[in-house]
Amino acid sequence: MSDINIGIDMMGGDYAPSEAVKGIALYLNDDSKTCLIYCIGNEAEIQPLLDSCGIAADPRIKVVHAPQTIGYNEHPTKALKEKPDSSIGIGFHLLSTGKIHAFISAGNTGAMLVGAMYTIKTIEGVLRPTIPTLVPKLNGENGLLLDVGLNADCKPEQLNQFAILGSEYAKGVLQMAKPRVALLNVGEEAEKGNLLCQATYPLLKENEQINFVGNIESRDLFKEQADVIVCDGFTGNIVLKMAESIYEIAAERQLENDAFLSRFHYENYGGTPILGIDKPVIIGHGISNDRAFSNMIIQAEQMIASGFCDKIKSLFKA
Repeated sequence: MSDINIGIDMMGGDYAPSEAVKGIALYLNDDSKTCLIYCIGNEAEIQPLLDSCGIAADPRIKVVHAPQTIGYNEHPTKALKEKPDSSIGIGFHLLSTGKIHAFISAGNTGAMLVGAMYTIKTIEGVLRPTIPTLVPKLNGENGLLLDVGLNADCKPEQLNQFAILGSEYAKGVLQMAKPRVALLNVGEEAEKGNLLCQATYPLLKENEQINFVGNIESRDLFKEQADVIVCDGFTGNIVLKMAESIYEIAAERQLENDAFLSRFHYENYGGTPILGIDKPVIIGHGISNDRAFSNMIIQAEQMIASGFCDKIKSLFKA
């Protein structure tokens, strides 16, 4: 039996459950993959799709029936309370009880965030969880930007912790030996920025758990100056939405196959992990396709194998 069990909300996403099944099939094409995939959702819909993809009998698949589904427009807290047998509700139950080691969904983002923070809980010592996004660099590598939307208003102490969370994710999951951490600002000088940036800079500079290299301007976001870039969620979400438009513009101008511009396509990166909670939870884009689901499984596998959450617990232990 596998040492790693990963749960997937099969009913979450615009193309559920077909793209989730195709994504699992894509992942299982690699015979070296030994993770046990828990397919959580309506069995009557999932089973025929598993059959059509030729993976129904694969011993690396376990179907968990969930008769309810949480829709995109439902109130997250109310839906989780009223639909305990939903694919998201059952997924979080399996994660909290240790049956699975990570949970993935491209469904209701609010329900995923509520489940992560109130069922799985924030790691003791972490002020606020954060969500990052990968940033493609011109040199072919990736950087990490956080927060990108979970915390619109932040305090300097929270940004200081985001730097630690992002740095450890870069080390453990992205395999960066000594990630350079920078603060997103309107200038490179230490005294630049709004009150938040001015108060955060000295905290980052004094933080011995990170490799702080100073401020970085948005025009250098895709260059080589930094590996982990820290900002509040309001700023980060604006940057993220702007970056997401780059691929759309490239596609409209028949440049979607450009070596750099093609890397802005969401499917390349899978989903967004929630950093700072007790167990790995990954939120996918609503329009996730098979490649995105496959990459989310790989992402979850990397988080588990690297012991990321345990590392964070040890760093924030009082």
